[in-house]
Amino acid sequence: MELSDYIRALRKNWVIILVATAVGLGVAAAYSLTRTPVYESSSTVFVSTQTSGTVAELQQGSSFTQARINTYVGLVETPIVMNPVIAELGLGTTAEALGESVDASATLNSTLITITVRDTDAVGAAAIANALAASLSEAVPALEPAGDSGASAVKLSRVRDAQPALTPSSPNVPLNLVLGALVGLVLGIGVAALRTLLDTRVRSGRDVEQVTSAPLIGAIAYDPKAKERPLIVHADPLSPRAESFRALRTNLQFLDMGGRASFVITSSVTSEGKSTMTINLAIALADAGKRVALLDTDLRKPKVAEYLGIEGGAGLTDVLIGRALVSETMMPWGGRSLFVLPAGRIPPNPSELLGSAQMTHLLETLERDFDVVLCDAPPLLPVTDAAILARATSGAIVAVAAGRTTRHQLTAAIEALQTVGAKVAGVVLSMVPTRGPDARYTGYGYGYGGYGYVEKKTTRGRKRRASPPPVPAPDSPPVSAPDSPTVPRATLRADQSRGQAQDAITRQPTAE
Repeated sequence: MELSDYIRALRKNWVIILVATAVGLGVAAAYSLTRTPVYESSSTVFVSTQTSGTVAELQQGSSFTQARINTYVGLVETPIVMNPVIAELGLGTTAEALGESVDASATLNSTLITITVRDTDAVGAAAIANALAASLSEAVPALEPAGDSGASAVKLSRVRDAQPALTPSSPNVPLNLVLGALVGLVLGIGVAALRTLLDTRVRSGRDVEQVTSAPLIGAIAYDPKAKERPLIVHADPLSPRAESFRALRTNLQFLDMGGRASFVITSSVTSEGKSTMTINLAIALADAGKRVALLDTDLRKPKVAEYLGIEGGAGLTDVLIGRALVSETMMPWGGRSLFVLPAGRIPPNPSELLGSAQMTHLLETLERDFDVVLCDAPPLLPVTDAAILARATSGAIVAVAAGRTTRHQLTAAIEALQTVGAKVAGVVLSMVPTRGPDARYTGYGYGYGGYGYVEKKTTRGRKRRASPPPVPAPDSPPVSAPDSPTVPRATLRADQSRGQAQDAITRQPTAE
């Protein structure tokens, strides 16, 4: 993963990271507020030796006290020091229990002993620390051997008395809040990284490259109103989504398919936008002056006739079984050089019809009479229709819904095509987000305001889009110009007899 991938993962999971940080902060706050405040007070004792005052004796005494200082520190938590304090202050506890709230320490190369006491009462903590210092000052001389004068050579003096603390030492609320927020932040980032690593959905061209070597020839922008206006190239030709279909048209023209130009457009699973992609691509090609034949080869759930608003009662099925001629069922659409052959009736054996010699002959004939032939086919994983049909065309174009299709599904779809020897012409990402961390489509740098696609203010102050240039209605007849395209009747006949066609449709369907 690159740095941009990590940044994108953080942007995608910012809610999780924010919630985890807030939870960590809340837990730290709850912990701090429910803890009983604890106060600390410290008293300092100085250890010295009583000598005659010569330099040698002073040096010897200093070395003695430094050597014994750790011993005196250990005496602080012993009963000989603790019990007098407990009796004096009436604490009602044991030396062992009191020792858990007492710490004694000495600085290196120093003869100072610091006694620190923790207690829920600030005054009580100071009183216990001073009492322990006084008790230690009496216990040590009593334990050390007496000198020539009969008194102990070691003397302990309290040099700093403990004072009641003004603020509690525990809980440290600011520190706890910072630590809680940091722990929550780390956990949120960890969850975000784990989700990213476990996410197998195809979101970018890099994900496509991990599955197949087929080129990524287009990215179709996501449109939340796609169901309301599926024919975006016809309805709103200046929109960014329409521009993405024109970019796909340009890339398609540069594919080297061995001189052929017939494509099966399919997908891995349903609802990946293959049908609208096929129709809009056909319209974009026709707008560029290409003679386009659009075939609805989805003989299970045909959608082309419904989207284009044309009669679909007779179509491809009737041609393949010999009930009609192509010239009788193929119709022009939209005043363009675009001719549509609907699916017709749904047959009981679609795979056999699409893999028949009649279908192969029909495609060869259409390739001679049109510049581009586009076939809208069913998904690859549920049925084998698209894979069978792809063998008879120059290649298959696989639509992949960004953020929905998994790499496993795309891999299985590509393998289905390769198994039958079909060529994968390219992959097209559909439903590509235009906003957010997964956005790949930016309107080629011009956005919604580029090249005349602007917003105008109405008299009420609200904004509306500028109306696109007028286009013919979907069911309007072709333009009556002298060079208006017509279907070549002499060459678009299905080359089979009615008896052969009846045999084809009455064959038992194979297992899908």
